Amino acid sequence: MSPAARISIEQVAAAAKKVQAMDVTQKMTLADEIFAKQPNLLASCLVQPQLGVGPQSVEFLLNILFVCFQAMKESGLDWPLITEDAQDRQMARMVGAARFSEDFADPTLGAAARDQFLANHPEEPLLAFVLREINVWLQELASRKAEAESDKFVMMASFNMVNCIAYADVPSRRP
Repeated sequence: MSPAARISIEQVAAAAKKVQAMDVTQKMTLADEIFAKQPNLLASCLVQPQLGVGPQSVEFLLNILFVCFQAMKESGLDWPLITEDAQDRQMARMVGAARFSEDFADPTLGAAARDQFLANHPEEPLLAFVLREINVWLQELASRKAEAESDKFVMMASFNMVNCIAYADVPSRRP
């Protein structure tokens, strides 16, 4: 685990287990809590249909949000509101990092830059969870031959969510 991680792998696992066990009513209650505490993260999911993302993919992204939010709660930290500006900054940062790694003439150097970025991510356990979920989702889409151009928006929103959480200025641990 990255030394700066504030959300442990155990907390991510507990969050995923709790969300998986929730029924629709419990997920709606969690969505209401997210709306109250992190409305911009919720909005980044709910805007997806305007980008051509289908309902099943939005549901996938909402599940990512539910686990991320539950993991934030499991951490015992007081998380600040993640603003639209923070989301924009993190998206620009992510795009910049991707472009940087693609600009190398030697593909192995680009791959090494991406690997280093992932290995040094401040919330490595949460990022690992999201990467695993995205890989499973993409494999399922491929097996059904249901890939869509809009899948990139779902992946970008997922990564951006993790980055926003990773770089949020968290002041204190709750008692």
